[in-house]
Amino acid sequence: MADTMAAAVWTGAGNPLQVERIPVPQPKQGEALVRVLSCGVCHTDLHVMKGEVAFPSPAVLGHEISGTVVALGPDTAPARGVDVGATVVGAFIMPCGECRQCERGRDDMCLPFFAMNRLNGTLYDGTTRLFREDGSPLAMYSMAGLAEYSVVPMNALAPLREEVPVEAAAILGCAAFTAYGAVHQTAALQRGETVAVVATGGVGSSIVQLARAAGAQTVIAVDIDDEKLAAAQKLGAHHVVNSKSTDAVAAVRELTGGAGVDVAFEVLGRQQTFEQTVKMLTDGGRMVAVGIAAGTSTANVEITPLVRRGQRLMGSFGGRTREDLPAVIDLAATGVFSVEDTVTRTYPLASVGKAFDALARGEIQGRAVISMAT
Repeated sequence: MADTMAAAVWTGAGNPLQVERIPVPQPKQGEALVRVLSCGVCHTDLHVMKGEVAFPSPAVLGHEISGTVVALGPDTAPARGVDVGATVVGAFIMPCGECRQCERGRDDMCLPFFAMNRLNGTLYDGTTRLFREDGSPLAMYSMAGLAEYSVVPMNALAPLREEVPVEAAAILGCAAFTAYGAVHQTAALQRGETVAVVATGGVGSSIVQLARAAGAQTVIAVDIDDEKLAAAQKLGAHHVVNSKSTDAVAAVRELTGGAGVDVAFEVLGRQQTFEQTVKMLTDGGRMVAVGIAAGTSTANVEITPLVRRGQRLMGSFGGRTREDLPAVIDLAATGVFSVEDTVTRTYPLASVGKAFDALARGEIQGRAVISMAT
């Protein structure tokens, strides 16, 4: 293994990603070093790059990966099928396993993950694993997967089943994992319920698949792009609505006999779509907010219908890593979730800037990935 690696370094809001050579990181106790094969291209990274989500710079972003474990940290025993040589998927929520939230099974609310990684760009000893060649530190967004090697806490890894293509499998760590948490943990979707999915990018198209697989009676995909809607229909949506040319709320209600849907997922994080999604609910319906918003964005929700009609608004950040990541991998291995159909573009690391530019322009259906082998 070489002493240095290629990594996409972000130097601050508005600056493009720059591919640099930096030292290969070394894992500490409870961590693994993964040779990254693929890393997903996610809107959350784009929010960080644009300064819409606060994060320290310089940093290496990228938070859903697939790859091979090449080393374990000192005094670190193999666990849950993760050992040197294993092909793995890494989830963006990296639970410490010891805090109050982790002990009660709420990996998605891990206190050190939010306090140390999401706010400071470090792992749980308060330090980063990434440095430039001059010794200056680089912050880590989750496991900093836009690089040839990544240090990942063992609790954030799960072995990949051989039925799943390794390169496309990276999206299981965020796109599918976030969708699984929204559908099964937050919404607790029941067979026979009706569903609307507003915005059908990587996470939205994953929700379409998982809601259909969970037995939803009707799945309605809403977007402003006809090509994305056609892709959502291929992935299992019963109906599609172009909200650019159609009153989406009226259309969803018409498709449900005037009632509205039992569960509506908002996957964009914008005021207009948030407010729109709430209005799609039937009496007693649940609105699940999944999309990360820019800065301190807010939305207006009419109070009286919320109270009188017993509706619920719920936030859903992701799945519960130790429980849900293996479940997502199983769904992909059995064909319930298709990584091949969800991943529509692959870029080499040298073209990482072009990938995020295409994402910002809304050109990517489903999910794109960065391949370190290309």
